[in-house]
Amino acid sequence: MTPKIMIILGSGSDIGIAEKSMDILEKLEIPYSLKIASAHRTPNLIREIVKQGTDAGIEVFIGIAGLAAHLPGAIAAYTPRPVIGVPVDVKTGGIDALQSIVQMPYPSPIATVGIDRGDNAAILAAQFLAIHDEEIRQRIISLRKEYAKKVKQSNEEIIQKITDKKFIQNDFLRIKNLEINKVEIDEEGIKKCKNRDAEVVIIVGRQTDVVTAKNVGVILDRLKISYDMKVVCPIRSNKKFTNYVKSMKNAKIFIGISSNSSQVTGGIVGLTDRPVIGVPCTNENGDDYMLTTVSMPPGVPVATVGINNGKNAAVLAGEILSIKNPNTVELLDKLKDKKINL
Repeated sequence: MTPKIMIILGSGSDIGIAEKSMDILEKLEIPYSLKIASAHRTPNLIREIVKQGTDAGIEVFIGIAGLAAHLPGAIAAYTPRPVIGVPVDVKTGGIDALQSIVQMPYPSPIATVGIDRGDNAAILAAQFLAIHDEEIRQRIISLRKEYAKKVKQSNEEIIQKITDKKFIQNDFLRIKNLEINKVEIDEEGIKKCKNRDAEVVIIVGRQTDVVTAKNVGVILDRLKISYDMKVVCPIRSNKKFTNYVKSMKNAKIFIGISSNSSQVTGGIVGLTDRPVIGVPCTNENGDDYMLTTVSMPPGVPVATVGINNGKNAAVLAGEILSIKNPNTVELLDKLKDKKINL
């Protein structure tokens, strides 16, 4: 059986993080391969593993590394396939590794997940594959339901057992009895969407972040990937936001662009099982929101790219869609060659 995903560790000491990935892939029944190779100590080994792995049929790579964490970038140098980076907490709380992995130059994106989040890397890799495989998609949907069930069960396991507080009303809106209503789609709102059949949906949280969104569109146009774009905030316009995400049923990838609390990407992942790419932006005060984009809890990963790097988000979307599309691979190669020649 040819594996679809290859996990590469920069050091054997990272095996604990890799086990999180493996546990998820085992549950999702996706064949994978596991290797150990250092970007600095065994660069030739990295090159051959990645090149030969790509030629043999690997569709997604996961690079797990701490400290300088150049491994995911080294992987990306030798494959047109999407690369997911998992920063490891070795020193400085893993921030050094996170910065190294996420801040990649255009056009070489790394889909970065949170520090030590090997589980989210595996879910994200599965979401990439699920664009082209409905069976994997259904298993992801089932897995997400398990995560949701655990949250609901914690109300009974934790809250209902609190009996030593005089004023707590444990049975008020008890979760196990609460009726959860489905979101109603506004059909008139759907009709207003410019491109309801778009492969990629770009959602911008604020008008000030539209410049970054336009950079995404420029690259998607070059890659001949259809997209729709909308400015809507999940906090200020929750109904419109929810309706828009739910209405874009044919979308294969969502790209969330936002500054401040980065609620856009968090809002999207709660509404779709499709992969979500996050582009953190700087606000008018110069503050960046990379940490609030990438540090997602288990089960709901966001493939984060560098700050204000809309172009890399578009390239990443192209890499994901190119898994089963040789024409997109060719366009990506031309785009990357042109940038290098410049």
